[in-house]
Amino acid sequence: MMGKTAPLRRTIRLASGYVLQAHPSGSGHTLLSPKGPIQLNESAALILGLCDGTHTREEIVARIVRDRGGSLADDVRAFLEAAQRRGWIVEG
Repeated sequence: MMGKTAPLRRTIRLASGYVLQAHPSGSGHTLLSPKGPIQLNESAALILGLCDGTHTREEIVARIVRDRGGSLADDVRAFLEAAQRRGWIVEG
């Protein structure tokens, strides 16, 4: 009899060629991309900072909800979807 295998843990990381960078002044973040720098707001930078290959999509959502408030879950999911469509992050 075969045992159940654990479900594949699909973590999210920044796509190849993308780097999250804090401004030297400490105010603001930029996503460096092959097409040029992308200015990020604080929320976007916080979410992308968790895309380090150690967290799943739902772990990222849970972390933001815990730190920032429960009404943000749908916004975080929508941002992650948009970031994936733009090629900023990859899952797997």
